[in-house]
Amino acid sequence: MDFVETPPASVWKSFWQNVFRFQKEKVNPWIGLRNAVGVAITLGAGAAGGNLSGGIVATTGALNVAFRDSTAPYAQRARQMIAGSLIAGFAVFAGSITGRTNLLALTVVGLWAFSAGMLVAISDAAADLGAMSVVILVIYGANAMHPHTAALAGLTAVAGGLLQTALTVAMWPFRRYSPERRVLSELYLELARNASDPPSQAAQPVPATAHSLQAQTLLASLERDRSAESDRYRFLLSQAERIRVSLLALGRIRTRLGREDPAPAEQCTQLDRCFQIAAEALRSIGESLRDGGQAVAAMLREFDEIAEQMRHASGEPQVRAALVDARVQLDALAGQLRAAIDVASENPPEKITQVEEAARPWRLRIGGKLATLAANLNFRSTAFRHALRLAVCVVIGDALGRAMGLPRPYWIPMTIAIVLKPDFGATFQRGVLRLGGTYAGLILATFLFHALPGTVWPHIFAVAALMFITRCYGPANYGILAISISALVVFLFSLSGISARDVVSARAVNTTIGGAIALLAYWLWPTWERALVSETAARMLDTFRDYFRAIRNFYISGVPHAGLEKTRVAGRLARSNLEASINRASLEPGVPAESIELLRGILASSRRLAQSLMSLEAASALTGRAPVRKAFEPFANDVELTLHQLSAALRGSPVNFDSLPDLREDHHALIYSGDLPAERYTLANVETDRITNSLNTLAGEVRRWVAMH
Repeated sequence: MDFVETPPASVWKSFWQNVFRFQKEKVNPWIGLRNAVGVAITLGAGAAGGNLSGGIVATTGALNVAFRDSTAPYAQRARQMIAGSLIAGFAVFAGSITGRTNLLALTVVGLWAFSAGMLVAISDAAADLGAMSVVILVIYGANAMHPHTAALAGLTAVAGGLLQTALTVAMWPFRRYSPERRVLSELYLELARNASDPPSQAAQPVPATAHSLQAQTLLASLERDRSAESDRYRFLLSQAERIRVSLLALGRIRTRLGREDPAPAEQCTQLDRCFQIAAEALRSIGESLRDGGQAVAAMLREFDEIAEQMRHASGEPQVRAALVDARVQLDALAGQLRAAIDVASENPPEKITQVEEAARPWRLRIGGKLATLAANLNFRSTAFRHALRLAVCVVIGDALGRAMGLPRPYWIPMTIAIVLKPDFGATFQRGVLRLGGTYAGLILATFLFHALPGTVWPHIFAVAALMFITRCYGPANYGILAISISALVVFLFSLSGISARDVVSARAVNTTIGGAIALLAYWLWPTWERALVSETAARMLDTFRDYFRAIRNFYISGVPHAGLEKTRVAGRLARSNLEASINRASLEPGVPAESIELLRGILASSRRLAQSLMSLEAASALTGRAPVRKAFEPFANDVELTLHQLSAALRGSPVNFDSLPDLREDHHALIYSGDLPAERYTLANVETDRITNSLNTLAGEVRRWVAMH
């Protein structure tokens, strides 16, 4: 692949759009308020007790833990924040006792930074926690203490973090499942919006994909909660997943009917009315979860009447077949809606089906994470290269600051730890915003110093106000976060007795040096997303193969199992990962526009394939009415083989594309097999045809991608 040296205008345009993008959906005043209160309490307590330096140390813990605060379920939030408190305290202690010896300090900083960088392999939250611990380590590494004093400082930081945690989870006893109810409410309301205006084109996104992923992620924390209330919310999530599948299948049947000549106007109108009824029911469920009211089931009577009318509908064979399929899907959807209404209204069935596995023992969970880290200890791993790059740069920055005798030298490695990320787009966006935001924040701090009285309490108020801005608006744009946190740090240092003028000048110089080192290191040894996107696409096809295999087993046996839903969720997550990977690759210089367009074509084809697989899952409900045809097995075998071959090609294995299975011939044999009237298999025929078309399209696109690389 030939890379151009100058990034195309579209790359720079996309880059700057991301730099200045303000994501208003991430604004959260409540998080900003409680985090500001936590910082104000720790500083205020120190000032009132005549120990402002101790208050600043406690604020360090509160400040670190505040960035772990979120809208996640309380249990998940508490675990992350307690872990953050302990790590912050240990970082304060380790930095304080190793700072007196340069060689020891640099060794500890390097090993710590490498370990923090490897956490990218676990999760983004773990990586952020690791980066913040590096920041604390290098700050306190410049303030050497005796072991006893360092231990007290570490405990004080832990106390500040635990105070912030207590403020965050204070409402847990009174609103224990509020986050779960909120995310489920948003999911059902989004399903209602989709039902009101169902997608008619195969290339459009599957209904409520983003909301479903968010709900799956947040409710994963309930796997260790075996209470009846926890079962209710997991059951509602499972029903929402089934409703998504049914709505998608019905939408495709409605599109099929609309293409008939002549189209059955009465039945099309009835199906449109069913979508509106489903939307009303879903909206009722969402609002009951949000407001605590009762969901209404009376509207489903009309739904059942329409389904019964379709049972006796007449017309051309193809129309009758589509109406039979519609009636089966309507019956399934009505049952799903009734179950969801019962459970949402706190009148659950006597026995709620468990939809999650029992929680794994903690030893297995830790063992799994350690195994993941061990598997990434090689140069092929993005996490390993990031960890090594981070460790080397942090050590260089720390050593440079110490050797040059710069004031506040820890801002150099601190900036490096914050700016360096595993991918090009995030690193350069953060670099640009960090430098620009720091300068703007220092100007803001200078202005506030002249505007506010020089006493302690106005400065504490300024820190709290800046903390509110940081946590309320910072997640929406990194530039805002950089501006507010830079000004906040200046005020913290001024409270410790350091001249604001010295702080401003030192921070400006050292942040510039640190940012330059981070950007230079990434330029010299980059990790390009374009080199990773093929593997990400291959993993997506692997999850699709697993999902199809689960559908195949369901189709043959007629009995769904827990693995079916898990493979569907895994496929959706893999497709989202590919979309994110393509977006990151599009920000990299030197990536030809035709490569990005081809990747987006692969993504579009995979979305169409995912929709077809979900509809085939819905069609599997018909297996009790029509026996499985013998021709289905060779078709299914060739679908799995094609997916396997395409993922192998994306991984660089030699594949003869001309010898791929002839899916079109397999499908032809399938639609002309079976003893029952052909219309009994219409829905399965339509979806297998779309699967065939999607895979043939994907094969052509993967072939072009392999030829380009």
